[in-house]
Amino acid sequence: MKSFVRSFLASSLALMILVVGVAGLLASKFGGDTEIQDHSWLHLDLYGEVLEYDPPGGVMSEVTGGGGGLTLQKILENLEKATVDERIEGVLLQMSATHGAGWAKLEEIRGAVGRVQAAGKPVLGFADTMDSRTYYLASACDSLYCPPAGYIQFVGFSRTSTHVKGLLEKLGLSADVSAIRHYKAAAQLATREDLSPEAKKNMNWMLDEYWDMFCGALQRDRGMKEARVIELMQHAMFTPDEAVTAGLFDRLMYWDEILEQLKPEGEDYLPLVSHERYAAENPEDLDLKGDKKIAVVHAQGNIGGRENGINPMLGLMMGHESIVRELNRAANDDDVAAIVLRVDSGGGESLASDLMGHAVQNISKKKPVIISMVDVAASGGYMMSYRATKIMADPMTVTGSIGSISAKFDVSGMHEKIGVTSDFVGKGPNAEMWSDRRSFSEAEFQRFNEDHWAGFRHWMDDVAKFRGIAAADIDSLCMGRVWTGRQAIGNKLVDELGGQYEAILLAKKEAGLAANESVSLWHLPASKDLIESIIGGEEDLDQALTWSVYRQLQGEARFTLDYLGNGKLWLMDPVHRP
Repeated sequence: MKSFVRSFLASSLALMILVVGVAGLLASKFGGDTEIQDHSWLHLDLYGEVLEYDPPGGVMSEVTGGGGGLTLQKILENLEKATVDERIEGVLLQMSATHGAGWAKLEEIRGAVGRVQAAGKPVLGFADTMDSRTYYLASACDSLYCPPAGYIQFVGFSRTSTHVKGLLEKLGLSADVSAIRHYKAAAQLATREDLSPEAKKNMNWMLDEYWDMFCGALQRDRGMKEARVIELMQHAMFTPDEAVTAGLFDRLMYWDEILEQLKPEGEDYLPLVSHERYAAENPEDLDLKGDKKIAVVHAQGNIGGRENGINPMLGLMMGHESIVRELNRAANDDDVAAIVLRVDSGGGESLASDLMGHAVQNISKKKPVIISMVDVAASGGYMMSYRATKIMADPMTVTGSIGSISAKFDVSGMHEKIGVTSDFVGKGPNAEMWSDRRSFSEAEFQRFNEDHWAGFRHWMDDVAKFRGIAAADIDSLCMGRVWTGRQAIGNKLVDELGGQYEAILLAKKEAGLAANESVSLWHLPASKDLIESIIGGEEDLDQALTWSVYRQLQGEARFTLDYLGNGKLWLMDPVHRP
């Protein structure tokens, strides 16, 4: 991929001249200086992938990747500004089931919607396609509208695992796997044709949790008791007329009809402020500032390597040196009273995870470090977190997975199929132990497994020490099981429940600041605008182009699954992932 990017750079230089020429137009899209009128409505459009924070490469990644910069961070900040901005009358939340926000992200947006409503401003929802997970967010709106030709599915939750053991065998690949322990299900995708009973039990525990929180929210927001939710899900698919009759929506309206209904009396149009335009409004201009700063460090993606980056197949990658550098930058700033570390990662490389956790431990001796878990902070995501001052998780965060997987693949069977041969010379014991041309011997695997367990036991003992968990209890928590944030607080893996808003309040408390004291938020890594991305040179362009490739591959895969799985292009991914 690197060679492809570099070869592409030459032709890209000519295109960059054009980019610079239209930079003013694009800059206006991503935050121009159009005046915001009184009685304006903020328009948020939840569509496409919703990252926690900007990807590497800055705005250039958003442009080349086809995204509109709709990150969770910008959504939360825009809704916070709307609570105090006297020019903003209310919020129009446009939703589509084809979004990538997980349960915890949706829960954080629900909380921000509630704070806008508490400020006396309405939040109206509009959805052209709807599924159950999106409805969890939609139910928080004051009123909910759908166009007469909208698509609506309202079904239960499911989890699907795809196993490639048979494929690996057909390809002539085999694996020596050490998995710790019963619930560490990721290894089973390659070692089993189905999930183990323990892994299925874990999935059911999680689904029970999401179901309970989902039904509780719908009863509070829409007056739907669990029995009514089940009754509606038995119907499964609704025409918009049926959805209104069932109470899922309040009224059928086209988008332009909503704008016409909301426009101020005597005016020709409704002043509508786009998400991108409002993101350019400085919070400090709305008195959302203070003398002290809370640094918010964003750590998202699969853990591996030294620097944050993008893998064309895996997506966002979290590098330990990037995160440690930003943590130290915040720690060494005298105006920073505390640090909130936002973790949105399912894990990855254990060494990188531990190095970040070590930095968290050292910095927490200087000033408070509050972990704020997003959709997932599990395995390596938990390893980098447990040594902080306090851990806060969303009730719907996936966390835990205190377990480990280590494996070596043997490709000799595949080489034989395609006519590849190899030879070997060596010196010293175990010189060929890690060769991918054969499996471990029995003695080698025993040593490999012993070493794996030694590292895991160190991690398990360390979690017990830092989290104050008795030795008699820690073993049952370290079998690779994942937990929701709500479950994790009951077994001491996290301290409190909440999103970023609550994490900032906790950071103030730990820093000795009053809850109502205004602070300025300093987001790290610093997000680059379009011009900064362009002049950032080869590295930023590399990241942007790789992000574009990844988004294209991901989009084509999702489109294919939708088409083959449902037979209708408009439907959402049929696999619902909590």
